[in-house]
Amino acid sequence: MDIKLIILDVDGVLTDGSIYYDSEGREYKRFNVKDGFAIKYALSQGIEIAVITRRTSSMVEKRCKELGIKYVFQNIQDKESVCDELVNRFNITYDEVAYMGDDIPDLPLIKKSGFSGAPIDAVRKVKKEADFVSVYPGGKGAVREFIERIVGEIG
Repeated sequence: MDIKLIILDVDGVLTDGSIYYDSEGREYKRFNVKDGFAIKYALSQGIEIAVITRRTSSMVEKRCKELGIKYVFQNIQDKESVCDELVNRFNITYDEVAYMGDDIPDLPLIKKSGFSGAPIDAVRKVKKEADFVSVYPGGKGAVREFIERIVGEIG
C-alpha cells in the first residue's frame, strides 16, 4: 500500500462523536492522545494528513495545530470536492489516499479512496463499504489502528 495522504473526519473519528457544551455555550471535544501520536508519526514519515469536517470548531483548529496538521477544512458539506483539490495539489491519485469516516456523508470518499477505514461504532453502511474496520470506537484509538495498518506498528 503506497499511501501519500490520509484524510480524517472529526466527529465520530477523531472524537467519540459527542459534543459537550458548558453553561456559557462553549463547546468541548475530547481527543485521544494515542491517535495524536500516530498522526505525528505518519507526518514524520512523509505522509500528509488532512482533516475535513462538516462542522466548525475552534477545538478542531487547536488540536490540528498541536499535531502539525496543515490541511484543515471545516464547514465543508461536499467533502469529495475538497479531496479532489488535495489530490490535485499533491499530484497523486485516489489510490494513494486513505480516508477514515463514520457516517453517511463519508461514503463517497470511503468508496473512492485507495484504502478506507471506519471506527467500530460507525454506521452500518459505512462499515460495510470500508476496507478496514477498527476494533476501537471513534476518539478511542480507531485512528491509531488505522494509521498503523498503513505504516506498520508504531514503536
